Amino acid sequence: MTMPQLPVWLQTGGLLVLSNIFMTFAWYAHLRDLNHRPWWYAALFSWGIALFEYMLQVPANRIGHTQLTLGQLKIMQEVITLSVFVPFAIFYMHEPFKLDYLWAALCMLGAVYFIFR
Repeated sequence: MTMPQLPVWLQTGGLLVLSNIFMTFAWYAHLRDLNHRPWWYAALFSWGIALFEYMLQVPANRIGHTQLTLGQLKIMQEVITLSVFVPFAIFYMHEPFKLDYLWAALCMLGAVYFIFR
């Protein structure tokens, strides 16, 4: 018996979520955890994290591009980015929640509508 394969959009989305978790930490975690170190140390550390991001992002986009357009992949990526960034900003970086996050999400929903219609 073979395992049923997940739909392409779900495979792509799952990999992009994991990819974005790594990339968000690569881009921003050094602001909290390595701010006492020289910038080049933070850059090298971030590049190390980004390697894992690319190991997930490249297959995600290759899988996704079998059924999604480039524009659809990009909008999917941006929605996932915001979905990962907001909890990261609030819970990891201890930033206050802002209604601007909600307004940005509503704009993204509009983008999703227009690119997938």
